[in-house]
Amino acid sequence: MKIESKKILHTDILIIGGGTAGCYAALTIRERSDYSVIIAEKANIKRSGCLAAGVNAINAYIVKGRKPEDYVDYAKNDADGIVREDLLMTMSEGLNRVTEKMEKLGLVILKDENGEYVARGNRNIKINGENMKPLLAAAVEKLPDVTVINRINITDYIVEDNTIKGAYGFSIDDATAYEIRAKKVLCATGGAAGLYRPNNPGFSRHKMWYPPFNTGAGYAMGIKSGAEMTTFEMRFIALRCKDTIAPTGTIAQGVGAKQINSLGEVYETKYGLTTSQRVYGTVMENLQGRGPCYLRTEGITPEQDESLRKAYLNMAPSQTLKWVEAGKNPSEQNVEIEGTEPYIVGGHTASGYWVNTERETTIHGLYAAGDVAGGCPQKYVTGAMVEGEIAAIDMVEKLDAEKNTADIKADGTESGKTALDKKAAEYDSYLTEKPQMFTTEALEEAMQKVMDNYAGGISTHYQFNGKQLALAKEKIEQLIELTDDLYASDMHELMFVYELKERLTVCLSVIAHLGARKETRWHSFAENLDHPDKSDDWMKYVNSKYENGKLHMIYRDLVGREEHYEHNDR
Repeated sequence: MKIESKKILHTDILIIGGGTAGCYAALTIRERSDYSVIIAEKANIKRSGCLAAGVNAINAYIVKGRKPEDYVDYAKNDADGIVREDLLMTMSEGLNRVTEKMEKLGLVILKDENGEYVARGNRNIKINGENMKPLLAAAVEKLPDVTVINRINITDYIVEDNTIKGAYGFSIDDATAYEIRAKKVLCATGGAAGLYRPNNPGFSRHKMWYPPFNTGAGYAMGIKSGAEMTTFEMRFIALRCKDTIAPTGTIAQGVGAKQINSLGEVYETKYGLTTSQRVYGTVMENLQGRGPCYLRTEGITPEQDESLRKAYLNMAPSQTLKWVEAGKNPSEQNVEIEGTEPYIVGGHTASGYWVNTERETTIHGLYAAGDVAGGCPQKYVTGAMVEGEIAAIDMVEKLDAEKNTADIKADGTESGKTALDKKAAEYDSYLTEKPQMFTTEALEEAMQKVMDNYAGGISTHYQFNGKQLALAKEKIEQLIELTDDLYASDMHELMFVYELKERLTVCLSVIAHLGARKETRWHSFAENLDHPDKSDDWMKYVNSKYENGKLHMIYRDLVGREEHYEHNDR
């Protein structure tokens, strides 16, 4: 198979990734301007991104009696101080606004007899959110001058003089190579799953916490283009129901279930209640012979049984099926829990692009929102929407100010055609049948084993040391060399090749960041055996930038919540 056709498209704004942040950004752009938009989506925006299957709660909301500053304090405490407070503050101020917008679009939000939203804890409200993504997608599809290209895999940015000019990609359906030229670009591709060996092997390996099709594409494109990245060492490890990898928060918050060991002892307060401490406590109880660990649901009411079964049937049906198959309700059997493999995701931790307060990256004209944007953890669905909105507003304002500059189409079409020819030839090199020692799947499994064994995966209880990280780097670099010889028999397999390349690029950054922070600030998330204690000397951001074939580490001072941060040294 070969690339059969080439297309060069022009637009004012290109949005890469049609998930939560990308869709909401498109809505905002068209509400505030008449600029043209192209959304490039690897799947189909109706059911793509982390919101694909829906959710049963808005997990980031300022409930009655609380204020945005409270949410900033919560996220800052959970991340032990390593956050961008300016990003958290601007996000928190918009959480309720985007929630109300979603309700107007048709989202069902549960209300009490007084018409108030039903709160679940201090920051959550209950919703019927199975159709949340289709609602967003339908609103986007009605927008004028917004072109949605589904099933297109974007592989590279076009960057000239540290300014974004667009992106290259290919259609997964019809062997077309694309060059999309744009004045501004928003990256909203999500985080990275599949770097580490997962809980479940073989055919069940994609039963994981984070979408397996989120491969770190946006991170990888930014790294290769020289964008500054931040806090990849703050990995995210989810505490989940064993085997099904279903959420535990619904049980913990919904019925107040405590974490207990096999002796029935509540251990969560012993280690701490932050996200990383909950995982760490579970790991340590198992290591010290007091496992398995559980959420204590025995003795809850029949009404709570029914509530949990319904909640999981809505968002993680395998957990409800497990109860049905066992013939035991949650009230009759505690729910066993375990940690997942690590992920790199800016929506729960602070990993991602280093951005200014308006979410522009260190590459001029390139913005990041949602899971791909760093510095702003605990953003969840609504926070991703707010970041898409913030980026959209700034892109519109910048384009308004630049209206007198040359039109994007003035960029040489001939040179563009030559560049696209070159990119198409690269795609064709993988589509050309050749002897191959390894398949894409074999290299992916090797990558996951390397990361698991040497970079703090499940098998090492999330722990690592400097010698292990050095081995991980060496082995990942060897795997990167082997990708040159891969063969793809069709466009779908070509997508897998590029997903592997993206993951390997992100792996190198993760390894570098894990080694660069000489402390253990977040147990399990970054358990550095060479530096097992926390140090005030590391109250700073660990950033990185890829230049001249090497990753260079950058250390930056903390940014306060009232600051307006701009990039001064791009």
